[in-house]
Amino acid sequence: MIEQAYTLGELVGLPVWCEDEAGPFQAMPQPGESWALEGNPSTQPHESIRGGTAKLLTLFHPATGEVQARPVSQTTNAILHPWLKGALTDLLTAKAPTMLTALPPPSSAAILPQGEAAQEFWKSWDAWGWPSERLTQYTTTPACAIRLLLVLDNLKGHYTKAFVAWCLEHGIALLYTPLGSSWLNMAEAIQRILVRRAVTGQHYPSAEKLQDALTAVIRGWNHDPTPFSWGGKRRERRRRAKERRHTLGGARVYTRRPVTGRRKKQLVEVENGIVHDK
Repeated sequence: MIEQAYTLGELVGLPVWCEDEAGPFQAMPQPGESWALEGNPSTQPHESIRGGTAKLLTLFHPATGEVQARPVSQTTNAILHPWLKGALTDLLTAKAPTMLTALPPPSSAAILPQGEAAQEFWKSWDAWGWPSERLTQYTTTPACAIRLLLVLDNLKGHYTKAFVAWCLEHGIALLYTPLGSSWLNMAEAIQRILVRRAVTGQHYPSAEKLQDALTAVIRGWNHDPTPFSWGGKRRERRRRAKERRHTLGGARVYTRRPVTGRRKKQLVEVENGIVHDK
């Protein structure tokens, strides 16, 4: 279902956003490469003095590469839910500087919906795992149609009834990643990129300085964002390679051509007198 959201959501007019929380990141000397002016090499303190921790709340739009993130000291529900509701409200009311007009044209390999009926189906709650009996568990007044798809992980706070009800009432369908499948959430990938740019080889004396560095990296990313696409050429290569493999009886081995089973040889006589095995 999450794969369908990445490949089909934007095509039927449903923006797909990903949400995640990263951290904690410690304000202490970090390993890695760094740069410095010639003759003035960077140095690290000889003592490991920790200046606090910082975390990162992230909303990511893979189709355009836009990131809306906020460095914080804690990611409790009292901090996460108000921020997330405010950011999602801005997206739904077009107050946020989204870049939907910069979407690339769909590729020929994309799964295109067939007709208006198919588009209406993909905008319905049933299509994304929210049948009426599940909706009534959280709210009695959901939006008439889905307006946005939100991919997020299985944290207990994401199942809070008040938060889920608010999302449903505003037309936001929540798609939870299964346990052990965080790689389905593209926000995980963008967070690794941003955090690596901010902290690798650096030493921030306090959590506030670390948060300022994360904010600067996010601002720089949004200046020239890179869109993310699900799968891509590498996935197609893996699929074609898998099709060329033939497994053997459930073992963890495969062959390049199918192994035929044993069968009784039957002699067939042809007109020229040559005998062949059938």
